[in-house]
Amino acid sequence: MAPAISLDNLTLTYGKHPAVHHLRGVFQPGSMTAVVGPNGAGKSTLLKAIAGVLPPAQGRVSGIDVRAARRLAYLPQQAEIDRSFPISVADTVAAGAWQQIGAFRGVGSELRRQIDDALHSVGLDGFQRRAVGSLSAGQFQRVLFARLLLQSASVILLDEPFTAIDARTTSDLIALVKQWNGESRTVIAVLHDFEQVAAFFPQTLLLARELIAWGPTGDVLTAENLRVMRRMSEQWDEDAAICMRGA
Repeated sequence: MAPAISLDNLTLTYGKHPAVHHLRGVFQPGSMTAVVGPNGAGKSTLLKAIAGVLPPAQGRVSGIDVRAARRLAYLPQQAEIDRSFPISVADTVAAGAWQQIGAFRGVGSELRRQIDDALHSVGLDGFQRRAVGSLSAGQFQRVLFARLLLQSASVILLDEPFTAIDARTTSDLIALVKQWNGESRTVIAVLHDFEQVAAFFPQTLLLARELIAWGPTGDVLTAENLRVMRRMSEQWDEDAAICMRGA
């Protein structure tokens, strides 16, 4: 069973600017949650904090030991991933198993089978020797999901996983996300498409640097909550200091 992840008075900064203020709540074990809000709302910053990439300015994230790498898988936005390095699809997917094989062990027959199975699951049979730099955005995202399959993590963090990819790829990858959720893994995804959220994600966290609502998606994505979101985003002060209320 995936662990519960608790946010206790979590305050985050990014580039010395306020990003998330005094966020409290719990991602329940095995939940499937969309994190939504306007641009600059702190959504990606929140995922980085849960993944242990960004230390809190105040408060804490508890319930997941980020040092136990096999328990957590984090997929950043495609724009943050360098595709210019000459590496094959198979080697990229194999990186998902580095905790199992170590940095210097070769790819044995069992791992090769796992790579083939993962690529089959994402619809990329026969792509093992292709260079990742030659792939379309949708194909590359399928490769990254195949790598996640090899990690077998109990907590999966996805930052805008369906942005700038075709509808068929989106549908196939959403099916994988639903499969993970069916296996009682905790899935947290930053998304922009509210129709997609309403259709597939039972839980939603609506964020505009501060928490607006968190709970069942139908209760969160109300007209009133979205009005509050827009009003709060219009009032942002990029030069504001981090407040210390709730410390």
